[in-house]
Amino acid sequence: MLAADVKQQCPECQSTDLREDSQRAEIYCAHCGVVLDEFQIDQGPEWRAFDHEQRDKRARTGAPSTYTISDKGLSTIIDWKNKDSNGRNIPENNKAQMQRVRKWNKRLRISNAGERNLAFALGELDRESSSLGIPRSIREDAAKIYRDAARMKLIRGRSIESMVAASLYMACRRNNIPRTLDEMSDVSSVSKKQVGKNYRFLSRELKIKLRPTSPSDYIPRFASKLGLSGMVESKAIEIINKAKSCGVLNGKGPTGIAATALYISSILLGERKTQRDIAEIAGITEVTIRNRYKEISEQVDLGVSL
Repeated sequence: MLAADVKQQCPECQSTDLREDSQRAEIYCAHCGVVLDEFQIDQGPEWRAFDHEQRDKRARTGAPSTYTISDKGLSTIIDWKNKDSNGRNIPENNKAQMQRVRKWNKRLRISNAGERNLAFALGELDRESSSLGIPRSIREDAAKIYRDAARMKLIRGRSIESMVAASLYMACRRNNIPRTLDEMSDVSSVSKKQVGKNYRFLSRELKIKLRPTSPSDYIPRFASKLGLSGMVESKAIEIINKAKSCGVLNGKGPTGIAATALYISSILLGERKTQRDIAEIAGITEVTIRNRYKEISEQVDLGVSL
């Protein structure tokens, strides 16, 4: 995640591929190398811990603020344990009072319709992210996108589930670990068409422009699910690059190209997988694999036939 005060676009080449170098405390453009910001402050602790017990003893503050919680994790939470600040047990006659205080504290954290909407949406975002195995940093980015949409009143008149799915889909694409619309539809119980429609709406209104998804981005995930080796992954990416240089990929779905490249490379390296197995993982049909293979084989010398 980049600092909030740093521009999200390089002023020299207008690239949005900005990287953070934690060792040099710099933010730079990966395209032209210009340094956008330096002397970044390390937000982490000044101490080190080598196990959970040591971390608990040395920590002096709570968890860091996060976009994935409606109040950003800054509010006070009264623990369910009936103990005071010194760790002593609360007397029995005060436990009912503590329960009332705990209840009202929970109610006051979400006091209006906007906060209730946000709390429900972020809970839904966490559920969908867990189902898809999406990393924490991507969840933060998706929560930021949803908050921006809510602040601009783009959520009104649209279902929360579909806007959450669209925000998560956009965050995944922006961070180069794309998920398909079919996967988003499966975990959100919203139609693929609706997720795509809301994604385009958010992209237009928030002025977030993303490059088309590359088939190579899907290779590691598909190969992992199929139990294929790193050599097969590398060969599949090589096949995709050769097909791209020949212009074969123009207008073709990235998942179909990725699945076909994996199928070809698995045969070449002796780790053969059936078309059905690969098609199920990629969410496409076996016919699509055969069609993409025919188109690639006409332009690229693969040394294999189906």
